[in-house]
Order: sequence, then structure tokens, then C-alpha cells
Amino acid sequence: MATWTALTTLMGKPAADALGAAMERMEPEPTGIGVFEVEDDSGLWEVGGYFEGAPDEAALALLAATFGAKPFAVSEVPETDWVAHVRRELAPVEAGRFFVYGTHDADKLPEGRVGLLIDAAMAFGTGHHGTTLGCLRAFDAMLTAGDSFENVADIGCGTAVLAMAAARTTDATVIASDIDPVAVDVAEANLAANDMAGAVACVVAAGFEQDDLQAAAPFDLIFANILKGPLIMLAPDMAAHCKAGGAAILSGILNEQADEVIDVYAHNGFNLVTRDQIVDWTTLTLRKG
Repeated sequence: MATWTALTTLMGKPAADALGAAMERMEPEPTGIGVFEVEDDSGLWEVGGYFEGAPDEAALALLAATFGAKPFAVSEVPETDWVAHVRRELAPVEAGRFFVYGTHDADKLPEGRVGLLIDAAMAFGTGHHGTTLGCLRAFDAMLTAGDSFENVADIGCGTAVLAMAAARTTDATVIASDIDPVAVDVAEANLAANDMAGAVACVVAAGFEQDDLQAAAPFDLIFANILKGPLIMLAPDMAAHCKAGGAAILSGILNEQADEVIDVYAHNGFNLVTRDQIVDWTTLTLRKG
């Protein structure tokens, strides 16, 4: 079934919220409405509607005029085999010794590489995003430099690709946690798909607030691929649960946010080792003094 989108922009959150609410009363009714700030400091907001039938363009024009928005851009979205599309787009990811791939690319795993099977349907971090890729590269660099680890935590693990990378390449005890129970279920499914069931302990936890994490600490390596806000909030706990001389690999940080994160972690006893930018995202490798 073909679907339609109708998109516009206008200034300010109150007007955008009001326009979104007004669109809910349209006939035909949108199947979904999104209201998002345009992240360029312009003050513009984008309002979009998704329709199973062609929208009433006269009604959209009236709404745009009423709320001071630009005319709606209406487009028909062609039917797409999204599974096939995703498989075409998500080529295997290479990060040093690591090779992240989906089942459709299982025959492409190079000899001698550490293969990590993550299917796109499993979401939460396939390795294609600059944050996950940055963490894998940072970890690979540490292994190449001769670092060894005995106790590893992956905080906000998503697919657990980072935890699996650690379990595959070290003799460390590895624990992976996520605040989202669905992510933890996905992590366990990915471990099973990689013939690694039981190799990583997977727990539901907010930060380090969980009995198994508390018992396993302190860690000599902590992955935290989340976002700037939670990373800053977790800095004191990160220091408390990291061994002296231990390392943290952090991502989910926009390039312009990196200095702030580095400063906060410096005040909590971490020194910057490396920073790596991949498109819009920065990955930090830190060492606790």
C-alpha cells in the first residue's frame, strides 16, 4: 500500500505543537504525526504527517496559513521491500580486527577476522553508526597496543556488540547492561546467534545500579556508548566503578560536545588518551589516574 507524507517547517515550539495537534483532526486522519526541532540553532521546527490515503492538500494549505508555516510538501512514498533495502544498504563493517555483518553476508567473513553477527532487525547498534564503529576502533587500538583486560562492563549495551567484541578477544569476565529490557533480550539473542550464549552476563540496569554490576566492580574497561547527558551524569559512578589505571571508551557524543565530556571526566580522575571523530560523532578513550 502506498503512503503519503506531508512536511512543513515553522518557527517556535508552541506553534509547531499547535499545528501538530490541529493535524490530528484532519480527514483523512494521519496515521502518525511528528514534531521535531531542526538542529541547526535556527529556531525552526519540522512538522510532518503520514497518511495511508492522499491527504487533503487544501486543508493542509489552510493549516499552514493559520499557523504561519511554509506550504506543506506532499509526497507519495513508493512501496519498498524494506528488508531487502536494509540488507543492500548495511554492508559489513570493518573496524580493525572486527568484522560486523548480517546473516546475508555470512559468506563474506574474511579468514582471521573476529566476526560479530548482528542483523539489522535487531536494532540498537549494528556497527554502522559512527558511535559503535568508533568504540570498536578504539577497542581494537587498545588490543593492538597490548592492553589486556580481566573485567569488562558494557553500560547501555544495546545489541551487546561491544561486549561480544570483548568476550571474543580477551579472557575477561564481561557484563552487559541496558536500561531497556528489550535491548537486554536482543543482547541475549545476539549472543546465542554468535554461539556465545553465557559468554556475557546481560542485566537490566540504570547505570551501575544493579547487584551483579556492583558485585563485579571494579572494572578495568568500561564501554558506555550512550549520550552526552547520561555520560556526564554517570561520571562519578564511572570513576567509582573503574579500577585505578583502568580505561573507559565513551561515545554517543556529538563532536561539539566532546570538550565538555572530557572536562567532566577530567574532574572525576580520567585522562584523555585518544579522541576519534567519525562524521558527526566523537569517541573518547580515557584512562583513570
